[in-house]
Amino acid sequence: MQNRMMITGAGSGLGREIALRWAREGWRLALSDVNEAGLAETLAMVRDAGGDGFTQRCDVRDYSQLIALAQTCEEKLGGIDVVVNNAGVASGGFFEELSLEDWEWQIAINLMGVVKGCKAFLPLLQRSKGRLINIASMAALMQAPAMSNYNVAKAGVVALSESLLVELRQQEVAVHVVCPSFFQTNLLDSFRGPTPNMKEQVAKLLAGSPITAADIAEYIYQEIAKGTFMILPHEEGRMAWKLKQQNPQAIYEEMALLAEKKRSKGKT
Repeated sequence: MQNRMMITGAGSGLGREIALRWAREGWRLALSDVNEAGLAETLAMVRDAGGDGFTQRCDVRDYSQLIALAQTCEEKLGGIDVVVNNAGVASGGFFEELSLEDWEWQIAINLMGVVKGCKAFLPLLQRSKGRLINIASMAALMQAPAMSNYNVAKAGVVALSESLLVELRQQEVAVHVVCPSFFQTNLLDSFRGPTPNMKEQVAKLLAGSPITAADIAEYIYQEIAKGTFMILPHEEGRMAWKLKQQNPQAIYEEMALLAEKKRSKGKT
C-alpha cells in the first residue's frame, strides 16, 4: 500500500496544497522547506485534513540536508513511495540585466535542487517501486521574455524528467513532470495567434476564474492516477503548448512582440 510522500517547498503555495490533497487520502507526509513556520502550519492543516507526518527543515541547495531527510523518511516512515521536488524560486529580468550570480542562484535552487532531490531519494523509490513528481513550469516550454534564467532552469527540470522517465521504467519507478503557468494571464494576453478566432478563444478561457494552487493540486492528483507524464494544469497552457508544437515560429513571433512590450514598459 503506497501512502508515504516527501514534498520539498511544503511550507506554502503548491507544495502545501499537494500535501493537503494527499492528506485527504490519509497519506503520511514528510514535509520540508526552509520556512519552518510555514511547515508547522502545513503539518497542522495536514492533520486536520486526515493525514499525518513530520517536518524537517531542508535547503535543497545542500545535498547533505536532502540525504539527511531521506534517512529520516527511512527511520520514521520505513521508506518513501512518492517524492515531490517542488521547492523553487521565481525571478525575472532581461538577459543583459541578469548577473551571473542571478543565474547561479536560479540554477542552484530550481534545477540542481531537483537533481539533488532525485539523487538523494532514488534508492528509496527503487526499493518501493515508487513515483517521482518534479514541478517545472510552463516557462520550461514557452520561454517567455525577461526570465531566461528561470526558463533555462525549468527547461532543465523537464529534460531531467524525460531522461529519468526512460531510464527508470525498467526499475518500475514512475516519473511525472508538472508545468503550471507561472503567469496565468500575461502569457496569452497579447496572443493574436496563427488563427483569426484565437483571440476570442483565449478571451473566453481567461474570463474564467483564475486557477488556484488547490485546483492545480487536484489536477495533479487526477493526472497522476491516469499515469500522465507531462501534466499541464492550465487550459491556456495546454493550448499554448499545442500551438507551439504545431507552429513554433508563430509562438516565437508572439514572444518577441511581448518582449518589445515589456521593454517599452520598462522605459516609461
